[in-house]
Amino acid sequence: MSVASLRRAARESVSGLPREFWWLWTSTLVNRLGAFVATFMTLYLTVDRGYSASFAGLVVALHGLGGVISSLVAGVMTDRLGRRPTLMAAQASTAFSVALLGFMEHPAAIAAVALLVGMTSNASRPAVQAMMADIVRPEDRVRAFALNYWAINLGFAVSATVAGFVAEYSYLAGFLGEAALTLLCAVLVYVKLPESRPEKGDAAQQAAEAEIGLGTVLRDGHFMGVVGLSFLISLIFMQGSFGLPLAMGSAGFSAGDYGMVVAVNGILIVLLQIPVTRFIEHRDPQKLLVISALLAGYGFGLTAFGGSIGVLGLTVCVWTLAEIINSPTQMGLVARLSPLHGRGRYQGMYTMSWAVASLIAPLLAGFVIDRFGAAWLWGTTAVLGTVAGLGYWLLMRSLPAAAGAGQEPEAATAAAPVSPPLPAAAEA
Repeated sequence: MSVASLRRAARESVSGLPREFWWLWTSTLVNRLGAFVATFMTLYLTVDRGYSASFAGLVVALHGLGGVISSLVAGVMTDRLGRRPTLMAAQASTAFSVALLGFMEHPAAIAAVALLVGMTSNASRPAVQAMMADIVRPEDRVRAFALNYWAINLGFAVSATVAGFVAEYSYLAGFLGEAALTLLCAVLVYVKLPESRPEKGDAAQQAAEAEIGLGTVLRDGHFMGVVGLSFLISLIFMQGSFGLPLAMGSAGFSAGDYGMVVAVNGILIVLLQIPVTRFIEHRDPQKLLVISALLAGYGFGLTAFGGSIGVLGLTVCVWTLAEIINSPTQMGLVARLSPLHGRGRYQGMYTMSWAVASLIAPLLAGFVIDRFGAAWLWGTTAVLGTVAGLGYWLLMRSLPAAAGAGQEPEAATAAAPVSPPLPAAAEA
């Protein structure tokens, strides 16, 4: 491919998206540049502080429990209070709690603050996802979600490499660095992002919208099917943050070694997310989701044979391809299945699937590794990937043709704003 073709492909990948999307994208990038706690919590507890794998699993599980608690609450706040105030409050409180965690010494205090960090850090996700669905046209959403995921991993690729070496000298510096960058995100949201929540309609429409509650979400069988499969996929991917560092640490690898291996994930997504998304954007989502589930399960399964940094890096390549395919495809499906004025609640329920997985995955990994060894954990991921692939195949067969094809109901499309108006001075 010529340089001119590459430039044209790059322009087509980023063109046509509203200005507000790019400020949200920038906020995501800055936030992930500071990612430290979720990536290095396990090594911090087991290698630096000398706690057992079971205690590390408990703390990381409490972090996940915090996300479970906040996901639904933040989803309701996103619909009622708005995307912007929810996002600002979540980021400011995350900055405070992450900094506080770095100074905790007693095991009970570490566990309690980890729960708080989980609550605050997960509270921003429903607002970000709902805002993105608000401001981007339906036909551009898969591309927008892919670009946002690209920003997440661009930041992660940098932070995982740098923070891995920072951790070898001072874990506290990592905690404080994440707090500072998260606070910067809150400032960016306040200064640059307008509220995007759709305006309410007439009295009859408002009455109908008022009926959209958490019960509505739970009764939506197709959507809850997506949530359940997202949970299985999340159990697999979470092992990159817990099972992998735990197994590497017990095998004698250092924090820097883990940082280099896991950075392969972010680097590959930075290099491949945009071209792969262009390739899959208009392809059958059923096949894409099935393939991604199998790649995730068996990619982690191959970790059982990873006796060196090079081999471990190759296994990361396999499950990274699964992430590249799964994330924008699944997020596009979630956005299509979410009603216009219930996006916060629907996104909150979807976010909860990841939060519940982050609660269960470390407990599962810690128990399996302590009792049976790491090889059994990687075999479990292969089984989960197979089950998820079968589930996606069955679910997508039962979806309405429009949803399966990546189209939105006409009414919802017409109601969705392409780009929200800039806020008045009084609102800013």
